Amino acid sequence: MLKGISPVVSPDLLKTLAEMGHGDEIVISDAHFPGHTFNSRTLRADGLGADALLAGIIPLFELDAYATPVIMMAPVPGDTLDPSVEAKYRKALKYDGKIEQMERYAFYERAKKAYAVVVSGETAKYGNIILKKGVTPVA
Repeated sequence: MLKGISPVVSPDLLKTLAEMGHGDEIVISDAHFPGHTFNSRTLRADGLGADALLAGIIPLFELDAYATPVIMMAPVPGDTLDPSVEAKYRKALKYDGKIEQMERYAFYERAKKAYAVVVSGETAKYGNIILKKGVTPVA
């Protein structure tokens, strides 16, 4: 175990985050998301809520400053989105910026191009989020 890294960040996830370059995207999905269908680089985080993963990742991960760095799946027409899902993701990320809402099938297409997908144990409906990696500032 390493100091300063959340235990929810597995060695495979840590390696994936380190391999990503600026502009690369990672999907943190709910338990129902077809990650293996859309992306060959899919990791499992069964039993962990997406908010716990986001809270573990964000100290290690700079969000993109040049494009909207947080994207969530929008509900399909006629369905509703529980606003507490976005609220708990914002809290986990300590993020108060813009969150883009993306139509379901457009989100799937974006997931195909993402660097990786992490399928969490999240059970909230539309509990899928994409993070776009930025440039880590020089200390």
